[in-house]
Amino acid sequence: MIEKKYKFSDGKIVELTTAEISEVESREEIEAERLAKIKYKLDRAAEYPSIESLVVALWEGVVEERMAAVTQLETLRQAVKAKYPKG
Repeated sequence: MIEKKYKFSDGKIVELTTAEISEVESREEIEAERLAKIKYKLDRAAEYPSIESLVVALWEGVVEERMAAVTQLETLRQAVKAKYPKG
């Protein structure tokens, strides 16, 4: 059973038609999916290492030949990717 929904039209409250309810629910689903994608991106970005950390790790790995920083950074990146997989 479809839940009754209402709108304000010509100064009166009127019940939405079944087609109008379907359209509203479709838009709500689309908006929920869009917000979920945004939340996923924000959550993932918040846990990724910073660009500064990346630069430092690359410098240490390439210039100073200390790969431990690069390995640690990649381990962190992979953990975030596993926690928030694409798709």
